[in-house]
Amino acid sequence: MASSHTVLMRLVASAYSIAQKAGTIVRHVIAEGDLGIVEKTSATDLQTKADRLVQMSICSSLARKFPKLTIIGEEDLPPEEVDQELIEDGQWEEILKQPCPSQYSAIKEEDLVVWVDPLDGTKEYTEGLLDNVTVLIGIAYEGKAIAGIINQPYYNYQAGPDAVLGRTIWGVLGLGAFGFQLKEVPAGKHIITTTRSHSNKLVTDCVTAMNPDDVLRVGGAGNKIIQLIEGKASAYVFASPGCKKWDTCAPEVILHAVGGKLTDIHGNALQYNKEVKHMNSAGVLATLRNYDYYASRVPESVKNALVP
Repeated sequence: MASSHTVLMRLVASAYSIAQKAGTIVRHVIAEGDLGIVEKTSATDLQTKADRLVQMSICSSLARKFPKLTIIGEEDLPPEEVDQELIEDGQWEEILKQPCPSQYSAIKEEDLVVWVDPLDGTKEYTEGLLDNVTVLIGIAYEGKAIAGIINQPYYNYQAGPDAVLGRTIWGVLGLGAFGFQLKEVPAGKHIITTTRSHSNKLVTDCVTAMNPDDVLRVGGAGNKIIQLIEGKASAYVFASPGCKKWDTCAPEVILHAVGGKLTDIHGNALQYNKEVKHMNSAGVLATLRNYDYYASRVPESVKNALVP
């Protein structure tokens, strides 16, 4: 019986199934061959048919099941009747078998804020860099990111035509993160992952100050956090205001659930209450281990330029 499960675990179990459906929609749009690309604010700020359909699918599916939730999505879409085919009302039973951390067991639906990025890495999606693409559903309580779901629609796509595509990673603070193998960068190696399409002097100065052995320039905040938890990078450095709350909410949970840390460039925790401004105006600094090493190397000039 659903009522025997806490609101949080029911929401996470539903969001998992909704994220799986989102991944299917993302793949379907590419297979159809018409991405329906629209420029939002610039040539690097794009929206595709997949962004629109996935946001409608996620937000409508969640709102139907959890009508008191606050749901904040990236795309500014006009209200319209949502096709029944976009609605997902299943839930991932494996999640419901997990215990809800006691500090969250009494949370009410109306206390939760869900941050949705229907397609993180849109520019890369339009360029065929499909492993950069993620779907992000982050869940916040009292301003703090506490649960997150990341779907990678094209995980495994380089394994050949018969490969099974896609995976879903999920996590709850106090419970753990699941759906991947945790791996660390070799000790003493400093590999920085940073933006591919939104670089500037501040970003470059900050990355250079880390004295990296290697720099990976890739798309998508979700993708960069996956690089941290799978041992491909040791720090995600983005000294610029381009990133938004829906980019970081879900990935932050996955990272924090395995002992990592994500803050702004000044070391402040990000806030996710519904009234908060959407822009992470003081950038992002995230690591799986050795956070203090990277935080200590952020130049004062960068800190002075980025106001929280």
